[in-house]
Amino acid sequence: MLGVVMAGGVIGVALRELLLLPFVTGAPDSLALTIATAGVNVIGSFALGVVVGLLRDRHPLARGFLGTGVLGGFTTYSAFAVQTAVLLGSAPLAGIALGVLSVLLGLAAAALGVRMTGGRRGTEPDTEASSGAAA
Repeated sequence: MLGVVMAGGVIGVALRELLLLPFVTGAPDSLALTIATAGVNVIGSFALGVVVGLLRDRHPLARGFLGTGVLGGFTTYSAFAVQTAVLLGSAPLAGIALGVLSVLLGLAAAALGVRMTGGRRGTEPDTEASSGAAA
């Protein structure tokens, strides 16, 4: 499993860097890069919601590769934390807005991904509903 996750991580990190490269202007705390990083994290949260919704407790290798590997490498909490901390120092209201919006949009995107793929809470299938039995 470790090799599968590592292979996915290499792909995810490479995808993130390809997307963020146009926003790197020499300053690691540029506003454009900060916003682009937040966008990548929201997209990754949605994609992880889709993976979880589709795979749930099935296909552990695919979940490890796509979820932990690719999407774990694609998203970046550490860059988000540092960029938000830097922004809090220079523009506190913008830093607060970025932090709150990033978390809320990430949660909403993940929930949307799960919902769009029919994912539900729990791991047991609803056998009564699928068999047509009345409660």
